[in-house]
Amino acid sequence: MFKRTLLGVSALALMAASASAADLANRYPVKAAVVPVQMFSWTGFYIGGNVGYAWGNSSLDYTPFLGPTFSYGLGNADGFTGGLQAGFNYQFANNVVLGLEADLQFADIGSNNLLIGGPVGGAFASQSLDTYGTIRARMGYAFDRFLPYITGGAAWANTSYTGPFGWTADSTHWGWTIGGGLEYAVTNNWTVKGEYQYLSFDGDSHTYLNGDTVKTKYDMSVLKAGVNYKF
Repeated sequence: MFKRTLLGVSALALMAASASAADLANRYPVKAAVVPVQMFSWTGFYIGGNVGYAWGNSSLDYTPFLGPTFSYGLGNADGFTGGLQAGFNYQFANNVVLGLEADLQFADIGSNNLLIGGPVGGAFASQSLDTYGTIRARMGYAFDRFLPYITGGAAWANTSYTGPFGWTADSTHWGWTIGGGLEYAVTNNWTVKGEYQYLSFDGDSHTYLNGDTVKTKYDMSVLKAGVNYKF
């Protein structure tokens, strides 16, 4: 009799425990773990290439040994450009991105003009630019895979000038540049960008035997599209 009673009580206890477990499972369902979405990081080295279009103005200042300075325009100069760039970005926790970039560009830009008026009126002068480059800082704010930025720094250009009375000069000149752009990360390694730059160069200076001096200057704007591979 005692054994039957014990078995009955045990069976009831097991049934009660199973019902309680089932009730708890119904009341407290287990939720799937939330997987956090990983944000893109712009930190790292990159290399790439670009193509673009440049347009600008070349000018010449002629100063007689005794007299005021006369300024002459050498006309508009425009043409296509293409080149390579490399740099490094670092993205801070607040999404600010700082970087440094250098580029080398090849171009075929030139102008030729007849000078009118002043002491060298009637003479021809010309200017051409075949290579240039920049070393620039970049600062932007990352919206995940979008990076609008501003940029600025030093610039150089190889130019050839032919001035009044047969003066010629082929040399490298330093100047400055400023601009901005927008870059987008297509994948974790490949990005595309569009960029505008304004560049200004002081050109050659030459003094003739009679004491007259001539000085050249060139300013240009560049619109370019590029692609980068981020390591």
